[in-house]
Amino acid sequence: MRYGNEIIEEVRDRNDIVDVISAYVSLKKKGSSYFGLCPFHNEKSPSFSVSREKQMYYCFGCGQGGDVYHFLQEYNRLTFGEALKELADRAGIVLPEEELSPEERRQEDARVILKNMNKDAAVYFHALLMSKRGERARAYLEERGISREMTNHFGLGYADIYRDDLYVYLKGKGYTDSQLKDSSLVTIDSVRGSYDKFMNRLMFPIMDAGQRVIGFGGRVMGKGEPKYLNSRETALFDKGRNLYGLGYAKRSKKKGIILCEGYMDVISLHQAGFDNAVAPLGTSFTPGQALLLKRYTDQVILSFDSDPAGIKAALRALPILRESGLRGRVLSMDPYKDPDELVKAEGAEEYEKRIREAETGRMFELLKLYEEYDQKDPETRTRFVHEAARKLARIEDNVEREAYIDAAANRFMIAKKDLADLVDRYLRDYRYEKNNAQYRKKPESREKAREKKEEQKNQPQRVLLTWLVEHPDSFPRIRKYVGPDDFLDPLYHGVALMLYDQLEEGHVNPAAIVTQFTDEEDHNTVAAIFNTHLKYAPEEDDRDKALTDIIKKIRLASIADEMSHTGDIVRWQELLEEKSKIQRLELKLT
Repeated sequence: MRYGNEIIEEVRDRNDIVDVISAYVSLKKKGSSYFGLCPFHNEKSPSFSVSREKQMYYCFGCGQGGDVYHFLQEYNRLTFGEALKELADRAGIVLPEEELSPEERRQEDARVILKNMNKDAAVYFHALLMSKRGERARAYLEERGISREMTNHFGLGYADIYRDDLYVYLKGKGYTDSQLKDSSLVTIDSVRGSYDKFMNRLMFPIMDAGQRVIGFGGRVMGKGEPKYLNSRETALFDKGRNLYGLGYAKRSKKKGIILCEGYMDVISLHQAGFDNAVAPLGTSFTPGQALLLKRYTDQVILSFDSDPAGIKAALRALPILRESGLRGRVLSMDPYKDPDELVKAEGAEEYEKRIREAETGRMFELLKLYEEYDQKDPETRTRFVHEAARKLARIEDNVEREAYIDAAANRFMIAKKDLADLVDRYLRDYRYEKNNAQYRKKPESREKAREKKEEQKNQPQRVLLTWLVEHPDSFPRIRKYVGPDDFLDPLYHGVALMLYDQLEEGHVNPAAIVTQFTDEEDHNTVAAIFNTHLKYAPEEDDRDKALTDIIKKIRLASIADEMSHTGDIVRWQELLEEKSKIQRLELKLT
């Protein structure tokens, strides 16, 4: 939207970036910044930095960075206007009515159309389920013990057997082929004709945390592959950052959130009174989904199927929960296959009891490891003890590690001293490996080497821009020697122009500069510029020398560039004299 800079800055100023991002990412203070696991790529060591002073974030691992607006745009798949409105609502700011630019209007219209189309499709699917045409799907739900109340509650529906049933309906509602093509509901094919993505399936509308329909899942009725089919990702739908049933679960008064495998598990558990159940959307559990859960709870109970695939899924999910700062526990399903079977056979009270008795994530991992080895065979028993010790050595917290050594020794009948000694041994190995990992580097590709060389050439410019942001009081001395035109790289020059204007006005706001760059690559590069690490000793003389060296490099490169482009002999002589002065420069900031 065409909001003026004043309103954009007011909204930004009223939304501290650390507070906003903390709702999505677990952050810990380290020095002047906050660090956590990056929500935009998988990582085990926190490299995602958030600065309260700069009101910016930056990931040193993947290079994503920006201000509070950009974070919400990337994380929640919002337009700038939607991010602005969300932050304004959060701060209690009433936005004035403004006109949209043509591109903003196009994006906004496309999202509104997609939202309406999903809603219309959900209403249509539900109506079909309740009609004579949905008799087979209703029979399946009755066979599974799903009540009419739950059917309505989750808005379940039915996609008929006809290949263009929904297509014809939505065309009748006024949607164009171009709009339908972006919906993931139908396929537009000039050769084969237009046809529905979902046919002869029980339909599960997928809603976001705000209960808006963003996609669909469908279970085939009878024979057919795949058994479950999900919407592809759209402007609204990111399956790795949404969970089925979360809109209801987040309002539950029960402690923790139950994580199941599929849609039917969630519906069955909600029907049994466990309205805190959710499920991934046809994929493995992701870090993005863990961070989403982190907004509503600190404890997750895994209620996956008891078959090998379910156990494997639980073992894969536990480290993800742990790395996101969530406590994971695993509910025993034996001798039943899934939550639905357990509740139907034993009742809600038994399921509640099993929640209370659920194993901690680490103990579940050890138990599954125990089952892999023949405990009656001395050799395999010894291998198990060593593997258990290796796992325990990976526990960072000393108190937690000691507690698990004690619990594992009792549970698996191992002499505590023997286990503790083994853990200490592997702990030393683990720390040695961790400390030396930085020295094991993969060979650089030619492209990477070229990028690194370019980055090194621009490094003095990066350092000076970061220096001016972190030490604006030094600007009056620096501008005597280096101006925006001395920043030779076009992108750096643009950043310098805006930063120098801010410094002249006495108000440094790097986040406002980053916002000006709409190209994703430029945006991340500018974010990286303002997150350059300044290496200098705390002594003033060392700082003065470091800054003098940076100024010399920038100014001498600028002089050399001008000399290579001028044919004016008088100007050439002036540049030689300027070069001589800069080479003798010794700057004192204090």
